[in-house]
Amino acid sequence: MPSPTHASFWTEASQQVLAGGSAGLVEICLMHPLDVVKTRFQIQRSKSDPTSYRSLGDCFRKIYRSEGLFGFYKGILPPILAETPKRAVKFFTFEQYKKLLVPLSLPPAWVFAIAGLGSGLTEAIVVNPFEVVKVGLQANRNAYAQQPSTFAQARHIIKTEGLGLRGINKGLSATLGRHGVFNMVYFGFYFNVKNAVPSNKDATLEFLRKFMIGLASGTLASIINIPFDVAKSRIQGPQPEPGIIKYRSCWKTIMTVYKEEGFLALYKGLLPKIMRLGPGGAVMLLVYEYSYAWLQKHW
Repeated sequence: MPSPTHASFWTEASQQVLAGGSAGLVEICLMHPLDVVKTRFQIQRSKSDPTSYRSLGDCFRKIYRSEGLFGFYKGILPPILAETPKRAVKFFTFEQYKKLLVPLSLPPAWVFAIAGLGSGLTEAIVVNPFEVVKVGLQANRNAYAQQPSTFAQARHIIKTEGLGLRGINKGLSATLGRHGVFNMVYFGFYFNVKNAVPSNKDATLEFLRKFMIGLASGTLASIINIPFDVAKSRIQGPQPEPGIIKYRSCWKTIMTVYKEEGFLALYKGLLPKIMRLGPGGAVMLLVYEYSYAWLQKHW
């Protein structure tokens, strides 16, 4: 018989996992088209390229005209397969890292930020292979019906490039940077500001309070971590010259993009990223909080 303490831990863990997984699934289904647009901007290298996108609206129009409505959902299966465990890991590990940090008597602001960093690094290890497959599918400009399936893409990467850091796990350092920095800012800002701003007894106003803080958290985290995101897309996406690996490590890729394309190139895809992870970040936090509260009450 498990002890009451162990039973309580597993009940709480299950609730956190289910709430986190639900949050991720809802967010990805609502926001994936903007992730496709963001990736397209990040992998294009020059405006002189006739296939480049001139603006956000131009990108939406071109994808719709040449690839159809389903073109906006390219690469959605890997994040759907990954999103439930990914967000479950994100929220569950955040809660566990918080508990581990409590005995250190750190200021609350540090606890939220460090726990967020830890959860992001853990999340990155879980999700990176799915990201490699997703970016490969999103970079494909053929019509949706002509692109390989998710599993065919994964098999192709493993067969041609292997299972290591040059194959299905390439770009891991950039993914660690992207998720670690994002979660550190995202959780740190959200919980510190939420605790500082008085709650409201009116349910609608309280929902809006949390949503606006979540929106600000997702937006700020997106602005700070996007250079890592650009590096990740360059490493995991198609290389400029077939057979020659130009983008290999995170920091080298960031410096190469900066030297060749300028500082602003490190912020390619920022607008669609903010449009996705601003409201998407708010949705995730709210779905997690409300579903976790419901599970605690009814489990």
